[in-house]
Amino acid sequence: MKKVFLLLAVCTTMMAHASTYNFLVFTNTEGTNTIFNVKNLTLNVEGSDLLITNAEGTVSMLLTAMKSMQFSEDGTVSAVENILNADTPVQVFSVSGTSLGVYGSLMEAAQTLNAGAYVISNGSVTQTIVVK
Repeated sequence: MKKVFLLLAVCTTMMAHASTYNFLVFTNTEGTNTIFNVKNLTLNVEGSDLLITNAEGTVSMLLTAMKSMQFSEDGTVSAVENILNADTPVQVFSVSGTSLGVYGSLMEAAQTLNAGAYVISNGSVTQTIVVK
């Protein structure tokens, strides 16, 4: 139940920052991306499944098989890889939207933060991360 609440909180936070994005990209634990148009997009949790519905239909995804999700302007996730690998400053937010500070890089932030989920931004890309 804790994971479901966390997922919904992250979705809500990400949607608040997603007004210019046209797609939501889910990556599973095998590295496969599934891309959804965000127009009329709804997310619902039923048991251990996430039901994703838009104008194209409904898809069910097992929550435990999800690795990440991020909004995208063009359906690609390459910009996310740039923020993960770059030594550029990132601003870190809690999943409730509270700013936790600016760090010199994502690696610096990950080494400093406690275990949990965070929303990070480098000014042009916003990404949700989990620190273990």
